[in-house]
Amino acid sequence: MWLNPEEVLLKNALKLWVTERSNAFFLLQRRRGHGESTGRITGLLVGALDTVLDSNARVTPFRILLQVPGSQVSWVIASGAAIEELNKHWDWLLRNLLHSLSVFENKEDVASFVKGKVKGLIAEEVRGRQAAQEEEPEKFREALLKFELHFGLPSSEKLVTYYSCCCWKGRVPRQGLLYLSINHMAFYSFLLGKEVKFVIPWAEVTRLERVSTGLMTEAILVHTRQRQREFSMFLNLDEVFGVVGQLADIALRRLLDSEGLELDRVLQQPARITKRVLEEQALREYVLALFRLPRGERLHEVASCSVWTPHARCHTSGTLYTADNYLCFSSREEGNCILLIPLAEVLSIEKAESTNLLPNPVIVSLRTKKAFQLIELQDRDELVESLNSRLRALQWKQSMFRSKKDSRRSLRSPTPYYTFYYDTGHSDEEEIEEQVLRNTVNSEALMTAFHQNQPGTNGNKSMEQVKERLWDEHFSEFGRGVHMFRTEKIQRLVAMGIPESLRGELWMTLSDASSELESHQGYYTSLVKKSMGQSSLATEEIERDLHRSLPDHPAFQNPTGIAALRRVLTAYAHRNPKIGYCQSMNILASVLLLYAKEEEAFWLLVAVCERMLPDYFNRRVIGAQVDQSVFEELIRERLPELAEHVPDLSALSSVSLSWFLTLFLSVLPFHSAVCVVDCFFFHGIKANFQLGLAVLEANAAQLSACTDDGQALMILTGFLEQVGSEASSSPPSSPPSSPLSSPPAADERGRSDSEVPVVHANITDLINESYEKFGDLTVRQIERLRCRHRIRVLQAHEDTTKENALRLVTPDVSIPSENLADVYDLFKTEHFISLYWGDSSSAAAAEAAAWSYMDSGRSYLERQYRLDRPQFKSLYGLLVPWPGDSNQHMDTVANRTFTLLDQDQDNLVTFREFAGWLDTLYCEELNEKVRLLYRLHIPPALTESEDDPSLMKSPLLSTNRPLCVNKPSGGEEEVKEDYQEQLKRMLRDLAKEKEKDVKKPLPLMNQREFIQFCKTLYSMFHGEAEENDLFQAIATVTSLVLQIGEASHRGLSSSESEVTSQEEVKGAQPTQTAEDAGADKEWTISFAQILASLLTEQALVNFFEKPADLTEKISEAKEKQYQQRAGLLTLQRRSS
Repeated sequence: MWLNPEEVLLKNALKLWVTERSNAFFLLQRRRGHGESTGRITGLLVGALDTVLDSNARVTPFRILLQVPGSQVSWVIASGAAIEELNKHWDWLLRNLLHSLSVFENKEDVASFVKGKVKGLIAEEVRGRQAAQEEEPEKFREALLKFELHFGLPSSEKLVTYYSCCCWKGRVPRQGLLYLSINHMAFYSFLLGKEVKFVIPWAEVTRLERVSTGLMTEAILVHTRQRQREFSMFLNLDEVFGVVGQLADIALRRLLDSEGLELDRVLQQPARITKRVLEEQALREYVLALFRLPRGERLHEVASCSVWTPHARCHTSGTLYTADNYLCFSSREEGNCILLIPLAEVLSIEKAESTNLLPNPVIVSLRTKKAFQLIELQDRDELVESLNSRLRALQWKQSMFRSKKDSRRSLRSPTPYYTFYYDTGHSDEEEIEEQVLRNTVNSEALMTAFHQNQPGTNGNKSMEQVKERLWDEHFSEFGRGVHMFRTEKIQRLVAMGIPESLRGELWMTLSDASSELESHQGYYTSLVKKSMGQSSLATEEIERDLHRSLPDHPAFQNPTGIAALRRVLTAYAHRNPKIGYCQSMNILASVLLLYAKEEEAFWLLVAVCERMLPDYFNRRVIGAQVDQSVFEELIRERLPELAEHVPDLSALSSVSLSWFLTLFLSVLPFHSAVCVVDCFFFHGIKANFQLGLAVLEANAAQLSACTDDGQALMILTGFLEQVGSEASSSPPSSPPSSPLSSPPAADERGRSDSEVPVVHANITDLINESYEKFGDLTVRQIERLRCRHRIRVLQAHEDTTKENALRLVTPDVSIPSENLADVYDLFKTEHFISLYWGDSSSAAAAEAAAWSYMDSGRSYLERQYRLDRPQFKSLYGLLVPWPGDSNQHMDTVANRTFTLLDQDQDNLVTFREFAGWLDTLYCEELNEKVRLLYRLHIPPALTESEDDPSLMKSPLLSTNRPLCVNKPSGGEEEVKEDYQEQLKRMLRDLAKEKEKDVKKPLPLMNQREFIQFCKTLYSMFHGEAEENDLFQAIATVTSLVLQIGEASHRGLSSSESEVTSQEEVKGAQPTQTAEDAGADKEWTISFAQILASLLTEQALVNFFEKPADLTEKISEAKEKQYQQRAGLLTLQRRSS
């Protein structure tokens, strides 16, 4: 195969290679010892050497070298294991290159020409491999060539797929091709001699819509911040809309929130994304959501089959999905019959004899002596073999874990280890008892010890007994445990409310948290041991919220309940520091602790936070906001009359934020809210959407008559507070207090003012109504809506970030707000380009720069986007107002500017620093511009080793980083400060820095630095209309400043000699003093002297005072930035 040319210093080092064919420019060589019939000692040694080496270091036996006559350096351009492959390459070189090389006079041009051709062949092979993965390789190869030709993007911009369509410009359709790549969507049309082409980065897409118009059936609207594009006439609009939404969603998650939103491992490597991968990923997301599987599960096989369902006494047809650790079955109609079988509970998977009635049967046997029969499986043999291989690997893993666990247990006490003791300096018995209580894991649910006393308990008990009997009957018919059949019957039982005696067990079963608990024995107790006693921001927030969790329930008026809640929340924060602790987790965990054992409650919390509500509890609650936006669209779709009377649905959808985050626990009475949690564990987020729609429909008439948002909020709050359940015959108790819910006093005032009638609803009726009217909402629909609305939410966050960043910078600069916004966009685009096309190291560095937080004293906004040296230099060349005659010197000045702006020496420049520099160039007076030039030619900007900027190392700490100090591991304990005190100290430091900049005089400039200063001035005037006058003026100023410096130097020298002669009279050591004088009193000039000299030449004054058009420069930069930066990155990748 062809290789990127690699240098070989010695063409035949140690006689390891034998030349088979040769000419003036190429050698075809064979590795000595390969293919030799004779057993010569040299060949045997080389063969042994190659055999001993590992597979990564082995040398292929054949290679082709490029040699330049008269040079000792050659290049390996091809290698292979078979001589036939290398002979084909050799013949191609003879036919296509050999005759062309003889015309080159310069031999170095020969090497460059051949290396370029070889790299082109490699690129063609890559295209071929990529095309081979598509359904129609030849057509895809042709489209790929056109894509590269039309848009000029780097070869690393991978094309995913393309579609024929029309792009509408007003009422005029343009027929062409829509290209979808990993970072962009691009359109090209050439019709009647008119070319139309444009590129839209996914990072600029703010919304995707499907619309219907009179001219066409349906179209796709792509909204950006500047405009919208309309595409239609697709052969399969559903497919196109899905792929466009997926690519935009993946790109935005990767570019805008890579730390907060987790991506699949395949999607983290954009070069591996293909249309087939997108289809597989969409199916995987659907399966994970439908069965609420762990996010790390990979989907392996998908097969149509039928499962024997004993309750129906027939085979139910559907689809089998196999994952790493699960067998999942879903009936054709989603939700009618669902079966989840953890592989950990499987004993064997066997093929049975095939008959006419039972074609291709497979029997899955469980450890609980149950078996499931699957029939009509296509490719049964391959499926069973794959499943058995994973089953054997899992069983071996379990046996190893058990053996290790048994060996550890034999070394310990035979009694279970539940209590953890910590050293304490207190001798008080109450303190010791409290410490033990804080670290003792409860082995029972809190509800067994703490009950809320409600009137009518006899009626409650009888109702509980009825529910328990119904569930026992269900278990006998449908099975018990994770692998029971989940049908519409269990849905009706769940809607009635799960009996308290079974609630913890069924929550564990329905969420499959029981499998996690079984496979992680001892994990929670070890987490408690590690986390308790540690202090962090999360633990401080947990301590603050402990007593706000169900404060009316007796379990949390007791130290036992509070200690259990503390342990669960702290252990989870330790397990998942990316989430840590979020508000509303305390309410959820407290309810889980009431009905489940402490360790079970922990795994239920893991299931909710990481699987059932993904991305809800990250640092910006993106998942909750996405579902809030989805809920708004569902209101428009399912409740059109309400949407018509309430045009702005944002207020109603915003109410859903607290509903979804707390699973209605913060707004419903306790016993009613627990029934909602039951439905959530059975149906997932679908239950929340359905119930939310039912609540709005029940209050639609009153909401339509509302005059303001506050009145609508009071109506909904009043309605939810009156929703009762059969479990409580007394008036409903108030919901638990939550920072997300409104204060009750405000509710009462609002209710009395608006005179909302009190309606006592029943939670079971409300849930059943939500199933009847909105039960057709499917998981697949929800996942598709989430994909689209995540784009909106992420872009809304991005807009807010931009507004805050501009608000922070605007007071410090004089740049017009429109221009400043455009500069911010250029700044951000420069960061994105490195992520698009930079190599893996530069992309990783750019990503780390954008999302490194909590390790510096800068505000969150300043940390949002930062540029490293290459990125800054690229933007410098686009925006600097003065043209340069030498690219090399411009690069030097750009390096100095970066060093000057990098005040905290972390090799990154913030937007505030960049905007301040640009403001000086375009908006400041002559004095400030000259001051900036002066500072660029004295330390720290000008260094002795400026040719190697990497030598300037970043210190571990800067002088003004008060918010958080990143100390080395093993150091002293962190000094905790109150956040307000840290903020005040940061503001004082900023004020001191400003005072330093204003009051501190600039250091003197020596002769070497002044020469560099003059060199920069000369380079700035190239191309100006008054170029000759400016050169003459700067020559005059240079001569004048040199005279001033010489005069000052002579004056200092004469005064120094006088001091020396006086010291000689006094008997001092004259030789040492003279040497010190020569070293310290060198030629210097001050900023004031340079400024005064420049002011003597009117041509220079006019040049510096001439206003520069920033708007025009920005528009030029927008046109050039992509192509220029793409070309540089392509060259860097080729040279590396």
